[in-house]
Amino acid sequence: MRIAVIGAGTMGNGIAHVFAQNGYKVNLIDISQSSLDNGLATITKNLDRMLAKEKITARDKEEALHNITTFTTISEGVREVGLVVEAAVEDIDLKLKIFEELDLGCPRDTILATNTSSISITRIAGATQRPDKVIGMHFMNPVPLMPLVEVIRGYNTSDKTTGTIMELSKNLGKVPTEVNDYPGFVANRILMPMVNEAIETLHNGVAGVQEIDTVMKLGMAHPMGPLQLADFIGLDVCLSILNVMYNGFKNPKYAPSPLLVNMVTAGKLGIKSGEGFYDYSESKKAGKVAARFL
Repeated sequence: MRIAVIGAGTMGNGIAHVFAQNGYKVNLIDISQSSLDNGLATITKNLDRMLAKEKITARDKEEALHNITTFTTISEGVREVGLVVEAAVEDIDLKLKIFEELDLGCPRDTILATNTSSISITRIAGATQRPDKVIGMHFMNPVPLMPLVEVIRGYNTSDKTTGTIMELSKNLGKVPTEVNDYPGFVANRILMPMVNEAIETLHNGVAGVQEIDTVMKLGMAHPMGPLQLADFIGLDVCLSILNVMYNGFKNPKYAPSPLLVNMVTAGKLGIKSGEGFYDYSESKKAGKVAARFL
């Protein structure tokens, strides 16, 4: 089966990496050639890291890279694929537009999957004439390392489509877990309120950034504190997911913290912008607390 991946960013290049490393031919698609170049550079760097740790051979690396072909248009990249995994930004209008184009350009039996972390699979499927073949395939970040794939069934997703994606995920060495289509699914419905509460705890002056993260790391055995994790995910992504859940459930417990809203408005998005709850700029030691938000 040939796979198409839409988007060469953090999640997209990670998904392409995993498929290519496991022997699948991958069409990596992005409207920006520079994004494709950066995506391939990231995949190469990650394969080099695996090679240095002797987890793969030089031939494995060469074959994985050889399995990836890049395209700058969806129409050219999806003509002969059996599965598309969309990994564009968390923007419902953009995703609906992409899925309309995929429905027109893909073979009729192609499965259309989305890596969305919170947006309704059923709503996305409504943009197509094949809702039985639309499904959520939510990889965790970083994709090459994290074993979970959250497989989300839309209202009309067929048993056949679900079974195919569950089996395919296992072929990638992942652990697929089937869930139903509600805002935030399982992973983010549980994770994001915790992250939001950590931000509120900071906002209310209960403790500082490092103190909050230390309590969760040492007291709850979390590998990363919630504020550091929010920086890693991207504060704009956290805000988007919380807004989806708040609008979907109409429950105030999902309302984003005002501090989170202000930080995103100010362009402090975490690692991607160089500063969030911690400072990641080159001129300062990575991980230093961004004290202006305390």
